[in-house]
Amino acid sequence: MRSKWSTAAPGAQHPLRHGLAFVLSGSLAFCTDAGVLELLVAGFGMHKLLARVVSLSLAHVVGWLSHRRFTFRLSTPPTRSEFLRYAGVQYAIALINYGIFALIVLAKPDLRPLYALVVSSGVAMFFSYFGIRFGVFRDGGRRQG
Repeated sequence: MRSKWSTAAPGAQHPLRHGLAFVLSGSLAFCTDAGVLELLVAGFGMHKLLARVVSLSLAHVVGWLSHRRFTFRLSTPPTRSEFLRYAGVQYAIALINYGIFALIVLAKPDLRPLYALVVSSGVAMFFSYFGIRFGVFRDGGRRQG
């Protein structure tokens, strides 16, 4: 028997649960990014740009695994090709996020950067969801690769 939610959200989830799981997974990735960045810069004296590469890379792994488990509820084992699709989507989203941020900052130089960050991150979150929903986890984890 199919759940009435099976077309609204993957894994026959209620759409609210699915949405909250998406926010939880994104928050875990963000906290990983921020925590590792702070640890590497403040704790180990690593240069900010190099530390961000490390922290973002770890955040992508956390995001991928948590989206698999919580947002999309996959039971199949993770694959390298799935991770590469996820990383590709996330790096494309990062470009969108940064591009929107830069446009806002350049158009409104007196605006606090935090406002630009909120707007650019909100837009990026929308694209991120659809990118990972239909570009990464589109087949519900059935394909191996």
